[in-house]
Amino acid sequence: MKTIGLIGGMSWESSLAYYQIINEEVKKRLGGLHSAKCILHSIDFAEVERFQREGEWEKAGVILGEVAQSLEKGRADFILLCTNTMHKVIHHIEDAVNIPVLHIADATANEIRGEGLSKVGLLGTTYTMEQDFYRKRLNAHGIDVIVPPSPQRKAINRIIYEELCLGVIQSSSKQQYELVIQELVDQGAEGIVLGCTEIGLLIKQEDIAIPLFDTALIHAVEAVKEALNANERA
Repeated sequence: MKTIGLIGGMSWESSLAYYQIINEEVKKRLGGLHSAKCILHSIDFAEVERFQREGEWEKAGVILGEVAQSLEKGRADFILLCTNTMHKVIHHIEDAVNIPVLHIADATANEIRGEGLSKVGLLGTTYTMEQDFYRKRLNAHGIDVIVPPSPQRKAINRIIYEELCLGVIQSSSKQQYELVIQELVDQGAEGIVLGCTEIGLLIKQEDIAIPLFDTALIHAVEAVKEALNANERA
């Protein structure tokens, strides 16, 4: 089994989900007392969030690159960045290490294409929805992406940072998300990408009628496939 290197803490709420999913998936595949070989380096999200807010993305990227180096020195075989938004600076991680980095949008795109879909709605932080670093990655796989209008984007972002990242789950916020999702469906979305690793704490597949792509779940399962050298990739 390969050792998975996890860059977490953005937020720790979703990093907890990664750890649980990865270990449950290993147990499901191998049985018995098996669990994942992994190293988690959890950073202080407040520092990264400040860099996001101030537009100092390169400074945040340098920090993540240094964290990636520590995981490689700890003998991780490959790396997961356990957040969607910070994939904006994934090149800092890729340039800092000599081991593979599994991109969350690539893993998600493979799932979307596996379902035979070509147009999805994207929910996430305002950075992920409004900037092109994430949408372009999905576009490269032949997937069209639509996002909610500005007022809804701001509401989605507020709920992520002021509630979900703090472990706060509110039914009123869930209803807001469901309304936004329905608007995206009305615009032709064939599936919905939860492009923030915390949104899966609030919205589940049973809440909507079209396919839901929980990026944290997809990314974590892809990591297990890589760790076990599985031949069952989509």
